[in-house]
Order: sequence, then C-alpha cells, then structure tokens
Amino acid sequence: AGQAAALVRQYEGSARGRGVPAAGWRVCLAHRFEEARQPYGAGDVPLRDVLRHIGLALRYFRWWFKKTCIEKKSAFIDLLCAVPLQQIYGCPLGGIGGGTITRGWRGEFCRWQLNPGIYHYETVIANQFTVCLRCKGQTVYQQVLSVERPSTLQGWNWGYCGHYAFYHALYPCAWMVYELPGQNVVLTCRQVSPVIPHDYKDSSLPVGVFVWEVENGRDEDVEISIMFSLQNGTGTKEDRSGGHWNEPFAIKKDGKWVAGVLLHHCTHVNPFTFAISAREKAGTTVTHLTAFNPAGSGREVWLDLLQDGRLDSPAGKSNTTEKGEVTAAAVCASCTVPAQGHRTLELALAWDMPRVHFGSREKLHFRRYTRFFGSGGDAAPALSHYALTHYEEWERKIEAWQKPILENSQLPSWYKSALFNELYFMTDGGTIWVELPPDCCAEDLQGPAGAGLSRLLPVLREYGRFAYLEGQEYRMYNTYDVHFYASFALVMLWPKLQTSLQYDIAVTVVNEDVQPRQYLMCGQTAQVKLKNVVPHDIGDPGDEPWQRVNAYLMHDTADWKDLNLKFVLQVYRDYYLTHDSLYLQDMWPVCQAVMESELKFDTDNDGLIENGGFADQTYDAWVVNGASAYCGGLWLAAVCTMCKMAEVLGDAEIQQKYKDILSKGKEAFERMLWNGGYYNYDSSGSDTSSSIMSDQCAGQWFLGACGLDQGEFEVFPKSHIVSALKTIFEKNVMGFAGGTMGAVNGMRPDGVPDTSSVQSDEVWIGVVYALAATMIQEGMVEEGFRTAEGCYRTVWERLGMAFQTPEAYREKKVYRSLAYMRPLSIWSMQLALERRASQAPAPARPSQVPIHP
Repeated sequence: AGQAAALVRQYEGSARGRGVPAAGWRVCLAHRFEEARQPYGAGDVPLRDVLRHIGLALRYFRWWFKKTCIEKKSAFIDLLCAVPLQQIYGCPLGGIGGGTITRGWRGEFCRWQLNPGIYHYETVIANQFTVCLRCKGQTVYQQVLSVERPSTLQGWNWGYCGHYAFYHALYPCAWMVYELPGQNVVLTCRQVSPVIPHDYKDSSLPVGVFVWEVENGRDEDVEISIMFSLQNGTGTKEDRSGGHWNEPFAIKKDGKWVAGVLLHHCTHVNPFTFAISAREKAGTTVTHLTAFNPAGSGREVWLDLLQDGRLDSPAGKSNTTEKGEVTAAAVCASCTVPAQGHRTLELALAWDMPRVHFGSREKLHFRRYTRFFGSGGDAAPALSHYALTHYEEWERKIEAWQKPILENSQLPSWYKSALFNELYFMTDGGTIWVELPPDCCAEDLQGPAGAGLSRLLPVLREYGRFAYLEGQEYRMYNTYDVHFYASFALVMLWPKLQTSLQYDIAVTVVNEDVQPRQYLMCGQTAQVKLKNVVPHDIGDPGDEPWQRVNAYLMHDTADWKDLNLKFVLQVYRDYYLTHDSLYLQDMWPVCQAVMESELKFDTDNDGLIENGGFADQTYDAWVVNGASAYCGGLWLAAVCTMCKMAEVLGDAEIQQKYKDILSKGKEAFERMLWNGGYYNYDSSGSDTSSSIMSDQCAGQWFLGACGLDQGEFEVFPKSHIVSALKTIFEKNVMGFAGGTMGAVNGMRPDGVPDTSSVQSDEVWIGVVYALAATMIQEGMVEEGFRTAEGCYRTVWERLGMAFQTPEAYREKKVYRSLAYMRPLSIWSMQLALERRASQAPAPARPSQVPIHP
C-alpha cells in the first residue's frame, strides 16, 4: 500500500508539472482505485489490484499527454477534462449530417457542432431575437427576448422577465411563448428543423426556421418587428482570427422573395457561411444591418431599430475583419397586426459548410446536401429560400408521423416526450452524412481483401455514408456494440441509412489492419484490426474515419464476444423489417465469416461461447468469466437467426450446422446459468456470478423484435424469460432507489447493488429502454413503462439533462458520458408496442411509424 501511495504522489506531482488539471487527474486515479477497492472490504485491498489499476491510470496519462500536449489532438475519451454539466439545453437546429446548432430552453445559442464530431459549448450573446412594438408611429416597447444581462452590448435592453416566457420541445420542433408585459401582445416562436422519417433529401439540410406568431390583444393596430442578430462564428477564438466578412442578399424564386445577410467565416480548414434571412411577402417588410461590433455597446443597432422599427439596410458587403476583431449582422422582419388580430413572421438560419476534412485532413468529403444544393460554398441563399418556402410541408409530414402516437390515449405523456426528444441524437450526435466521390469505384470501397458485396457501391452512391458518435464525450464513430441498441431508431425511421452503415461495417469485417498498438487496459500490444472480426468503431473524427477504424484503445476488441453477434442479429432484424432480400444475400457470406470467427470462443464445444475472464463486451469495465447470460444469450440468438437466414436463402447445409449448435447451446445455457428464477451473470462461481443482470435477456429482446421468439424458433423457454423479467423488475427496478430511477445494471440476490465494478451499479438509460421493450414484448406492459419512466424522470426532470441524455448514472448524483447514443433504443419500445397492437384480436391502431417507405 505504501508503494502504491508513493506512485500516486509521484505521478500526481508529474501531472501538475505538465499543466494537467490536478482535480481531473485525482478523479481519474480515484476512479480506478475505487474499482479495485469495491470487490473487497474497506482496508482489505490486495496490492496487485491497486497497482494494476494505477498502472492503467499511468498508461492512460502517458497516452493522454502525448495525444493532447504533444500531438495537439483531442483524446477519443478524455477522462481528465470531461464536459461539465450545464442544465441549459433545448432542441437542436438542423437536419441530419450537416452540423447542428443547439438553442437552450431560454433561447440562447449555446452548443455548436459544425466541424464533424467536434463540439463547442459556447453561448454567443449576440445571437438574439429582439422585439420592437410600435403604436401610432411611436415605439412603445423594445426588448431583447433574453433573461441575460451581459457585459457586452449594454446599449440593448436586456433582462426580459422569465416569468412571462414558456418553453416546449417535441423534437424536431420547439416552441417559445413570450407574453410581453403590459402590452397585451403574445409572441410564439415555433422552431422547425427538417428531420423527417424516410426522407433522404430535406432531412439532410443544415437549416432551421423560426416562425413567429403574433397575437394582438389590443383594440388598436400594432406594428411588430422581430430582429434576428447573429455573430460571424461560433464563439471560439476563430471568430477573431480575421478575414471574415458579411454581405446582404436577396433571392426570388417561383415568385417568392427571401432576403437577409450572409456571414462568411473564412477559416483555413472547413470554412462556412451563415445566412440569416426572412421571407418578404405582402404586408411584410425585411430590412437588414450588414455588420456591427458585437463586442461593443451595440447602441447604434438599438437606436436604428428604435427609430422606426426597421434597420437601415446598407448596400454592399462589409469590410473584412482584422485579426482580433469580431463582427455580427442582423435581419429584421416587420408587419402590422390589426386589433385583436394575428400575423406571422418567418425567419431562418442556414449554414453552408459543404466540403469538410476530418482531423487528419487527408481526404475531402462532401456533405449529403451538396447533392441537391452544390458544393461551391455559395448555397446559403438557396438553402434559406428553400427552408422558408418548404417548412410548412415539413410540418405537415412531421405531424402525420407524430400525431397517431400523440393522440394515443393509452400511451403515457412522458413516453411520448421521451420517444421523440431522444431523437435529438440522430442529428446532434456529431453526425456526418457524406456523398461518395464521383470517381469512387467498388475496389476503392472494398479494400485489398475484397468484400464481394454486389450492392455496396449502388447503396453508398445512392444514400451516402452515415456516421454518428458513441457520445459527445466518447469520440468514436458508429461504435458498434452501442449502435446495436440505438439502431432501432435508424432502421425504423431511416432504414436506408442503417443499410448504408451495415455495408460500411461489412467492408471492414473482411479487411485487417496489421499496425501494432498498445491497449490501455492490459498494456499489451496487438494489431489494430483482425480479419473476419467486426470493428468496435469506424474511427475518430480527429483522424480519418472509414479509412482507419478502431479508435478505441481501452481493450483489444478482437477478443470481445458481442460485436460479431450484434452484426448478425442486426442483419436479420433489418431484413425482417425491410424485406430487402438483396441486402440479405449480400450480407450472408459476411455473417458466415464472423460466426465462424466467433466459434473459437466455444472452447469446450458445448455449443455455447465462453467469456475470457476480462471485460470483453459492451460492459467494458465489468469482468465476466465462462458462460454468461449476456454474451451467451446473444450467441444463441445469433445462432437462431443464422438458422432462419439459411432457411430463407435455401442453404440447407449451413442451416443444419447451426441447428445442431443451437440444440447443444440451449441445453448448456440452461444447465449452466438458469438458477430457477433468473439467469446468473456468469458461470464462474465467483462471489458475484449470481448477480441479477438487467440486460440478461438481450438475446430475447432482439429475437422478439425479429418475430423469432416463439414456435419452432423459440430459443429461451418463455416461462424462464418471464420469470427473469419479473425478478429484474422486483430487484433491479423496484428494489433500487424506490423504483424511481430505472433498472440498475447489477443487483445481488439479497437486494444490494452489485459493486464489483464501476459499471455494475450504474443505470444505463439505453439498456433500460431495451429492457422495457423486452417486458412489453412478453406482455409485461405496465412493468415496462414503469421501468422506463424512472429513467425519463431522472434524466429529463430531476437531473436537468434534457437533450444531453448520458450513458449512465448512479443512485447518488453521479453520471457519466453526457449526450450518448444508446438511449435511442427507446424506439425498440415503439416497435414492441406496434407488434403487440398488430397481434391484438381487436383492430389494431394504425402504425405510428411505417416500417417501409
């Protein structure tokens, strides 16, 4: 213990000397020491375990220092500089893959993801809406619609009283209602983004529309003006790098006018243009201010608007900023609202970053929307016009999609909120959606091994390449063990993107990367990627995704037991929901290859794979040894789907092979893991092998979603599954935090959370939603909703984590990894509900989300 303490002091001092945040370093060390301590009583910590975890921390620190301080790059997981929790976020703006801008629930522009996968958490105070109210030719009220009182722009009237404002969000829309004190006028700002199921054009657009509904309760006409101001930049030091400039624009198409200001942000890498605009129509006037200094008092802007409710609209472009300068612009829409009347003003924000480089800057990528609006960097006016003339169509489609669910009285309100609002991560998950280069050929995509995927090129050419981060703090694209859970949202709403993603994974399966590297958990060296093994992820946005995979350095995931199985399960699930037989034919050889690779983990030839005595699956800090409920269940489910796919494709030999394996494996699984009430965590016989794992029925969950949970394809005895789910509900849900926080990952039979690892006593929101879906599939609908509700209430209400749902939290105010992919699994609950409704004897309600385009 003394040696361990000395090591801690030595390296903590070294960390301070190198400028590492001391608090962050202490947290990292404490985290690893706590993991070593928990399996034992206080004061009874074997030195080998202390040193093992300190060794991990030191390896991580050395890697982190080299990455961040020498290479000047971001860490794929930064344990020393975690993103702080800010309880401010609201519904993000923008479609899929073109970048996002998040507005807070108080109206601020506060989270930026324009460069793919890179976030800036800056509130830019100049980005505001301001209202000017005039009666009988006189301005009677002018107010920035913000509760802030900043140190800049002090010539503006700040400090709107929040008591008179209300925020609502149902992604991809949001509403802010402002009652103007003493004016008898109510403003409602409706925020709309083009996120539309089964739409592969408009859903890619980097735009957001603000529809301002003005209700005049006065007995006299009023003139209303809404001014939208925006800084040229995202609040970072690049805003002051010089070379930026603004210019007014006006565009007319099909008889419809849109006018505004372009803000050209001319950085060396990934330059872009903002456009703020308004629709000019009968009775509506649009004016602008090309440039002003957002770091000054702003008095000239304020007085300009105050004078007549208009801006001066100077012609010509602004001066280019000098280094150290920052610039902003404004657009203003004005109209007259009759007494007791109603009028609408329409404004928009668009951003055009058509060509992007990832961190390595090796390849140039073209975003999806460039297929429709060009890649020349001059699309912002056309995007603005398109948004302001098509948003009503978007709203109709969004309403048609959401209305059947919202009007279903059998569904609780919290569920409706969670179902749609968790979809924020589809766009705000560092999401990138790019086109293939025009000269790309199949050989370029398939790599040196050649995948033999006949539809690879046509699919990617038609629908592009799609990727999203594991989390805003866990910077790895398409992390596959987590996507397994989240993929339900993709396959139900944008199935072609799921198909594209699967083709990208399939290509990597048959190729390898022989470059050696050290893995941080064990300290051993192994090659980056083995052949016929599913990758953990397709790369880091700070490097070159798709070209260099497996950014994850904690474990050598070639030895993980779940990745290959999750690929096979998704292939059949996708086929089952889309009926795409050509997709199934293409994926069949890849499924055979990864299952053949997986067979090596069945070391005793009993038809059931064994875990390797380390954290070799998605619970990457929770050790599992021997046969296990989680991986063993996934294995049997994957073997079952292999039998079904072989049947569909007429491959009798393979079908018989996997039928034989399934028969042996089912017997071994029941014999080794079933204890009469639930499936044990693993078969190791350790002190915690009898823990109740909330995710023990993951295999059954997927089989149920594929219609393979009964009849000849029933893998797990129905009575055992129901018994296990009831045990989980009693122990992991109701026996944890009074049943108010969802299901804890691991619970001991005596009702005490399993503290054998840092993950076993966490609640994983995405796993809880999957568990709830499994309960619904098995007829435990009330229990399923009760289980999932605990997570919603905890995240969205008690912890204030709206639009940043974390991977995990503990009972006592500890959370991990904000804004995470896995909670998208809530869409598996919707699939389970739809399947139940379709099987009900009474006429089923219409499907809320059509599975097929």
